Amino acid sequence: MRVVLTTLLLACALGQGGVAAQAPAESKASPLSADPALEARVLKIAEELRCLVCQNETIAASQADLAKDLRQQIREQLTQGRTQPQILEFMAQRYGDFVLYRPPLQLSTVLLWVGPFVLLLVAAVVLLMHIRRRDPQAEAAPLSPAELQRAQRLLDDAGGTP
Repeated sequence: MRVVLTTLLLACALGQGGVAAQAPAESKASPLSADPALEARVLKIAEELRCLVCQNETIAASQADLAKDLRQQIREQLTQGRTQPQILEFMAQRYGDFVLYRPPLQLSTVLLWVGPFVLLLVAAVVLLMHIRRRDPQAEAAPLSPAELQRAQRLLDDAGGTP
């Protein structure tokens, strides 16, 4: 957790002109590999990882400096012969399961996987209880004799019959 927070703070500092303003050459993206097959593998793996700065984008889609660095790191690991599962495991060990778009089902991630279904079930139970509490066949209170006479007069004046 401390590593993730440190990384986020560093990324914020770089993104807001802190260190990046002092070293503009470091803020530019690394040049892409000349090998299109390698780049396709990099993007495939990058699609599986969440940008720790943007959080709602993959590192393949993000333009944050940290995402560019992670893509470069993936590129380097692929050239060293590591496989996709090995790279994903490395990233998860370094940044936590949050970096994975599909975190593994563990005790710590059960709420992520089951939470939406539990909320849906609770909402359905509340809706059913509300519907049952309402009695659709509840009869209206009977009219008093004075109200019946008044209604009859109104119908007679309007030309209707009972």
